[in-house]
Amino acid sequence: MTSTADLLITNGIVMTMDPHGRIIENGAVAVCGEIIAAVGSATEVGSMAAKETIDAAGGIIMPGLVNTHTHAAMTLFRGLADDLPLVTWLNEHIFPAEALLDEGKVHAGTLLGCAEMILSGTTCFCDMYLFEAAVARAVKAAGMRAVVGEVLYDFPSPNYGPIRKGFDYTRQLINDWHNDPLVTIAVEPHSPYLCAPDLLTEAADIAREHRVPLVIHLSETLKEVHDIQKKYGTTPVGHLANLGVLGADLLACHCVMLNDTDMELLLQHDVKVSHNPESNMKLASGVSPVADLLDRGVCIGLGTDGCSSNNNLDMFAEMDMAAKLHKASRLDPTVMNAATVLRMATIDGARALGLDGITGSIETGKRADIIVIDTRKPHLTPMYHPASHLVYAVGGSDVCATVINGRVLMKDRRLMHMDLEKIMADAWQIAESIRGH
Repeated sequence: MTSTADLLITNGIVMTMDPHGRIIENGAVAVCGEIIAAVGSATEVGSMAAKETIDAAGGIIMPGLVNTHTHAAMTLFRGLADDLPLVTWLNEHIFPAEALLDEGKVHAGTLLGCAEMILSGTTCFCDMYLFEAAVARAVKAAGMRAVVGEVLYDFPSPNYGPIRKGFDYTRQLINDWHNDPLVTIAVEPHSPYLCAPDLLTEAADIAREHRVPLVIHLSETLKEVHDIQKKYGTTPVGHLANLGVLGADLLACHCVMLNDTDMELLLQHDVKVSHNPESNMKLASGVSPVADLLDRGVCIGLGTDGCSSNNNLDMFAEMDMAAKLHKASRLDPTVMNAATVLRMATIDGARALGLDGITGSIETGKRADIIVIDTRKPHLTPMYHPASHLVYAVGGSDVCATVINGRVLMKDRRLMHMDLEKIMADAWQIAESIRGH
């Protein structure tokens, strides 16, 4: 063990989320550069010399949360069009608003999303949106970890125009961000209902050629299932299976409407799933059969979706909702227990993004993506079981420190390197321009 650390986080309950589920009651984590150098008792690790120390004050030290599906710049549309069906919401409100976007607006909206995520304990997210070069730059400026990809669909994009240029744009992103320590590029066709078969297969080919993730919305609504069944004679999952798109590199977002054959196909091809309960509830899309998927052994992460269908990026709220929704829908209080949901928001989410080798748990040698929860609050007193508290009682505003890649980005509820007032002012200005149309 190294004798001197760049950062020491000590005097807290360390929830490692490692393969053994180790919990260190009075623990500490030492960080050297961007790497976790030591994890252990506060007596042993906490006695190390360090350039900077964060005192957890008896709170919880844990891996940062992983948001496996969002559209970060849609913070700009928060509350723009609520209480509407998905198709109406998308076609009559969101698509017209997105037509007004440009690189500058997407960059500003993404910075706002990153600020919200850092303040609420998310250290890594997967983004699908427009002008993703601007998203990648905003992620880098914010110091977050992210998987980002330009949304691809059949009709002309406000960013790249026709789909051929969309593929070129995606390839350029892959080249520009190759081997970046924080930003990973993904290939992201929107959905089976907005992408022709040739688009889907070419997107999969590009992802596999460059060994990057493939991300898609899949089986989100009953209408999608009916439309795909009518057009192709099979379910959306069966359609992707017939096209050879299903694979271990695929992250399928939502997966609300699945039959037994669909679930077996997802397992057979080791497809990862992003569960977005709050968005699915708000848009009345339905309840994903997550308990059945978990029973089969499918890897599932949690996602917030965008702020226009949630309306926040708080992964603690998402955990709480995920646990309770499935208990209510199954009439079974034992399903989706706290430990399971906590894994979905950390190590399983990292695995869903192909990043479990570097983040999602507190283990020596991994990147230091760590958050600290201040438990000295009435709603967190007393505390018998930390995992239950994290799922059912903690909120994003209880996060008092956020470290990503070894860098302290938030401490004592203050962003260390982002001008939050300017970020919010820019968002207000953009909102006024949207309201004017």
